[in-house]
Amino acid sequence: MTVVDVRPRRRVLSWLGWVGLAPVTLLVVVRVMGLDDGNVLALPMAGLPLVAVGTVVVAVVLGVLRLRAAWLAAVLALVQVVVIVPRFVATGGEAGPVRLRVGTVNSLVGQVDARALVELVRAQRLDVLAVQELPAAGVRALAAAGMDSVLPHQELRPEADTSLYSRLPLSGGGLLAAPTEWPQTVARVEVGGRSIQFVGVHTFWPVGDPAQWARDLASLRSVAGRDVVMLGDFNATLDHASFRGLLSAGMVDTHAELGRGWAPTWPADGWVPPVVELDHVLHGAGLTGVSVAEHSLGGTDHRMVVAELALA
Repeated sequence: MTVVDVRPRRRVLSWLGWVGLAPVTLLVVVRVMGLDDGNVLALPMAGLPLVAVGTVVVAVVLGVLRLRAAWLAAVLALVQVVVIVPRFVATGGEAGPVRLRVGTVNSLVGQVDARALVELVRAQRLDVLAVQELPAAGVRALAAAGMDSVLPHQELRPEADTSLYSRLPLSGGGLLAAPTEWPQTVARVEVGGRSIQFVGVHTFWPVGDPAQWARDLASLRSVAGRDVVMLGDFNATLDHASFRGLLSAGMVDTHAELGRGWAPTWPADGWVPPVVELDHVLHGAGLTGVSVAEHSLGGTDHRMVVAELALA
């Protein structure tokens, strides 16, 4: 009978386990300590939910093989679960009778299918829409597709990236006085006896300049408030410290509020499904989330987010 010494094989597997868990350990430490604010560590942080799933699988495999690295994998998996699970638990308050249906979409420099967008706006009965990366040609395309008849009140800012469209009259329109890479478009809507400020958001991306990206998100804190709705392409997820800072300023992420903790919106233009949630609808304490959903549109690499909010 031939006796096979499996110890060398186990040593290799053990070594691979420790090496494979090293970057996961770094990510977990960065996430817990909030060390990704304004630096390149923000890039891998966007995929933390996927890393968490992978860590759980690795922990099980290492446990079955009875390798010591299984303990580290189990601890890392547990920490990630503790961090991520709360966003899948609905926490919304009681919804009042006055509702607002809002939407946001990044048009990919005006390449979005204008007719499909207008039809979706009509079908979803939107009150307010924010469109990012909308140049003058994109504004004209939406007008030609019939947007003016659906959302006739408009704060058009093609020179500043984002425009706001509304079924209800707008007031106080303009650009946010903040040091963001692109000016953020703002306007107010009077509804239910209250003045709700809308901020069409498009921040810089962490790939190009993580420091500027963090400054953009930090600048938005200055307008956080009870009757404020921020909607747009934040280029950030719930696992980014800069984005959580905005939530700490009093804003509520509608997806997380309703237990939709992972609703990827990008990239939406390839054969691979979206894996990162960059597009959000945030609101202040004066409103509560009722529903939220994502919709695919041709011509853009972002999914459109539609949310129904109620005045609290």
